Amino acid sequence: MDLNTIVDSVKEFEGVTRKKPIKRITQILDEVYNISGKVVLSFGDDASAIDIGNGKLLLLAADGMWGKLMEADPHWAGYCSVLVNVNDIAAMGGKPLAMVNVLAISNEEIANEVMEGIKEGVKKFGIPMVGGHVHPDTPYDALDVSIAGIINKGDEITSCDAKVGDKIIVGIDLDGRQHPKFKLNWDTTTHKTPELVQAQIVAMNTIAKKQLVTAGKDISNPGILGTLGMLLEASDVGAKVKLDEIPRNETVGWIEWLKLYPGAGFVLTAEENMVDECINILEEVNVTSNVVGEIIMDKKLYLSYNNEEKIVFDFKKDDIMGVKEKKS
Repeated sequence: MDLNTIVDSVKEFEGVTRKKPIKRITQILDEVYNISGKVVLSFGDDASAIDIGNGKLLLLAADGMWGKLMEADPHWAGYCSVLVNVNDIAAMGGKPLAMVNVLAISNEEIANEVMEGIKEGVKKFGIPMVGGHVHPDTPYDALDVSIAGIINKGDEITSCDAKVGDKIIVGIDLDGRQHPKFKLNWDTTTHKTPELVQAQIVAMNTIAKKQLVTAGKDISNPGILGTLGMLLEASDVGAKVKLDEIPRNETVGWIEWLKLYPGAGFVLTAEENMVDECINILEEVNVTSNVVGEIIMDKKLYLSYNNEEKIVFDFKKDDIMGVKEKKS
């Protein structure tokens, strides 16, 4: 296995490159993002955080389903719309409360498939879909979902607080399978009980309450290293990572594995004395976790394997989102 091939594959991966417009789009709102004066976290994280008083933060996130996923399997897209939003709140350490959706649809059959998938996701994760909006006559099919969550102020897990010297933990539920119609999805939830799936979300809430980590994100469309790259951008730091320390189901090769979107997967940073407890909490809910590297001052992501080391991202010239997190 050639390390150059792996690095090039990650940098050129569509899940990474399609994040680039975020910087340009969010810059338009720079002067008004905190017009209420109550925004604690804004652009650049898995969820924004709004101070609602009484020591509580309201967490808000939204995800649009990738068009390729809608085309491949509308039912699965509906299910994943629940999964990805719940994971965004979990990644912040919060408790998911409820969701709403916007459905643009070209025919009734596809609409039914999407909604059946949403219903399955709601049953699995235990988070209600409480409303939304339907465009019943569009020439295309699209699904967007927004979620609200809550967390105690001060417990939130951000993307922007990783510190030099922190250890990097990657946790992934390895008990999964690639979705037959969409190979980039590592399905770890449909074959498990709602109790276990929901316990994985609660585990992140426990980690947050105990303040065991300095930063974190759920592994999303950019894959393992792309997600870590977004965290490094937000925190204005770099990292050294050992490829063979990343938890992997060995039925999947490295290049494909680094691009997968897992049903339960997180990248976290923690001070060394917090690592063991954090890993124990994750592994109690079937999320295999390991220290894969360390945060460094040099604003680059280095990947090493078999005594070779290559730069994946140089943040002095490479952007993934290109967004420094808005934190008040």
